[in-house]
Amino acid sequence: MFEVVIGLEVHVQLNTKTKLFCSCPTSFNHKQNTNTCPTCLALPGALPVLNKEVLHKAVMLGTAIDATVNKESYFDRKSYFYPDSPSAYQITQFYKPVIQNGHLDIELEDGSKKTIRVGFAHIEADAGKNIHDGDISKVDLNRAGTPLLEIVTQPDMRSGDEAIAYLKKLHSIIRYLDIGDANMQEGSFRVDVNVSIRPKGDEKLYTRVEVKNINSFKFIQKAIEVEVARQTEAWEDGLYDEEICQETRLFDQIKTETRSMRGKEEAADYRYFPEPDLLKALITDDMMEKYSQIPELPEAKKARFLTQYGLSEYNASVLTSAIEMANFFETMMSKDGVTAKTANSLLTVELLARLKGELNLTNSPVDADKLGILASRIDDKTISGKAGKEVLDYLMQNDSDVDSAIEKLGLKQVTDTGAIEAMCDEIIVANPDKVEQYKGGKEKLFGFFVGQVMKASKGSANPQVVNELLKAKLG
Repeated sequence: MFEVVIGLEVHVQLNTKTKLFCSCPTSFNHKQNTNTCPTCLALPGALPVLNKEVLHKAVMLGTAIDATVNKESYFDRKSYFYPDSPSAYQITQFYKPVIQNGHLDIELEDGSKKTIRVGFAHIEADAGKNIHDGDISKVDLNRAGTPLLEIVTQPDMRSGDEAIAYLKKLHSIIRYLDIGDANMQEGSFRVDVNVSIRPKGDEKLYTRVEVKNINSFKFIQKAIEVEVARQTEAWEDGLYDEEICQETRLFDQIKTETRSMRGKEEAADYRYFPEPDLLKALITDDMMEKYSQIPELPEAKKARFLTQYGLSEYNASVLTSAIEMANFFETMMSKDGVTAKTANSLLTVELLARLKGELNLTNSPVDADKLGILASRIDDKTISGKAGKEVLDYLMQNDSDVDSAIEKLGLKQVTDTGAIEAMCDEIIVANPDKVEQYKGGKEKLFGFFVGQVMKASKGSANPQVVNELLKAKLG
């Protein structure tokens, strides 16, 4: 039996307006190679100047993962030769990074908890982008110099499930802190997975293989499974030393296999040395005090949702899984008379089911204010829960306020006792045989009378009032 050993490196692209060492914008929706300058093109004589906003965001992350934030950190040069790196080196932090010795506590599906140690997180400049077009490769340097935080764990994870739990929590924290958009598809949350195996009970760390730049949680889990299976098969066949070497591999999503990309360099291969063009990075006491006052994080928000709104553990977890969802829910709850049960159901069951394709909570045709008003109309019995779904369907297709939609669709509940009583009397008079059977003990017929009244009212009668009046009249 083998034990899996996993460590993770996550590159988070920070959402600063300008690059790490120059004033070029970090937007990539521009023509290739237009967001560049002598500094990010590494032209002779151009000198880097540190963007202090990056330090502010580092303080926030360090606080969130309960880490040591070094008030003095240093930049180093990491030498490598790729077409997307015009300087032939990367400015990073190797000898003394800005963040050290943090941790994240993860919760697994069986309810157990585990602490994952974060060894360090350092600031570094991103490379450009290689674009492969048939036999031709092009380089776009718009991304070169964009600020990254690389967050590196200790090899504490023992399964793909633990790795995904850690990544999802880190991803959520990045979004809650608003230090990056963490969009995996666009490459602003890039994950490298280091995988090795060892016999159970063995404490030795064996050869680790890096699987690089996987862009979804689903594929990360699959890549781990595939690589573990490859290493296990090699060990069992007596070919471990021949087939498993320290290297970087790519995950082929179509063939569901990992494929060798290049040999994995050791630190010495990068020839790290202190960056001569930059002073040490200083975080002042004022910066520490200001930027360590971070927003409420997912775990704290979940605990508050449990007590403040009386939600179940599951519903609180779903609602706080993303900052957009949590904010949407709280906006709904700010409307008069809205109950958590109705707001949760309308949001997580009804609205999310209707957000397909390009639609999401940030561009939903029905915003949080509108859905909150709809929830309040259900809770104050203006409309029924079933009618609420019809109104939501209408609002998804039409630019209308909630009350106008209710009026147009004719779904306002009749709460006038006199009107409903007249309908009840009419149904009872029209069905004397059913009344006699009901009074004779066939109590299931009560549903028949309720249904007939609701049909007569075209679904507009308040069901609670209908039930109360029929019970009184039928004895």
